[in-house]
Amino acid sequence: MSDSRAADVTAIQAVLADSYRAWDGGDATAMVADYTEDATVLMPGTYHPDREAIRAGMAAAFAGPLKGTSTSNERISLRFLGADAAIALIESGILFPGETEVPAERRVNASWVFEKRDGRWLVAAYQNCPVLTPGQ
Repeated sequence: MSDSRAADVTAIQAVLADSYRAWDGGDATAMVADYTEDATVLMPGTYHPDREAIRAGMAAAFAGPLKGTSTSNERISLRFLGADAAIALIESGILFPGETEVPAERRVNASWVFEKRDGRWLVAAYQNCPVLTPGQ
């Protein structure tokens, strides 16, 4: 891996870590701080067409059903698409207060699409779907 790619990997990992910390703190504004203005989120039953919609949706969730939650995240892969784009695949899940492991039915595979703008890596799109066990 070239030095520039190592720096890019580190920068993308920092964006992910900041997002996870913001979730743990229930801070929707901090969570989307590294999203492009035109970022999109697509999850089962949910579509947010831009950063403000993502922030508003997360603020409502953190004030309601996701209050006090955290996430468990394990990187599956990270690959670059040219100089200014990357895709991270992460297995994730929501931990509710008192939980130490994510139940199988709440595990998701997530795709994070990153774009490098003005030298800064930003989230351009996020999508997740349930992890299926064999036979599903």
